[in-house]
Amino acid sequence: MTVLIPLILVSGWAALLAWGAWTEQLPLWLPGALLAINLLTFAIYAADKRAAQRGGWRTREKNLHLLSLAGGWPAAWFAQQTLRHKSRKAAFRAVYWVMVTLHCCALAAWVLGRLG
Repeated sequence: MTVLIPLILVSGWAALLAWGAWTEQLPLWLPGALLAINLLTFAIYAADKRAAQRGGWRTREKNLHLLSLAGGWPAAWFAQQTLRHKSRKAAFRAVYWVMVTLHCCALAAWVLGRLG
């Protein structure tokens, strides 16, 4: 997948968050919480990469996917690209993109559903 598609998705996601907060469809604390989730997600990916290299305790893939579902998917994508972690595992990446889709659909339903 090219870099352009995830960048477009992140831009659209950020725009939806900003619009939802501006129109008061989302609580104002949500963008800050998502920033924290993204920082945590990147840190956990980095720690898991170090553990993989050193043979230490690993983070369960299920937990990495839950972080993506909770909104940490942009940081997960960035970590996969910059750290080269979990970027070649097709099964992991397939579930990752399902989590991205579910999160974005839930966010859109929350913002757009409250308008009606």
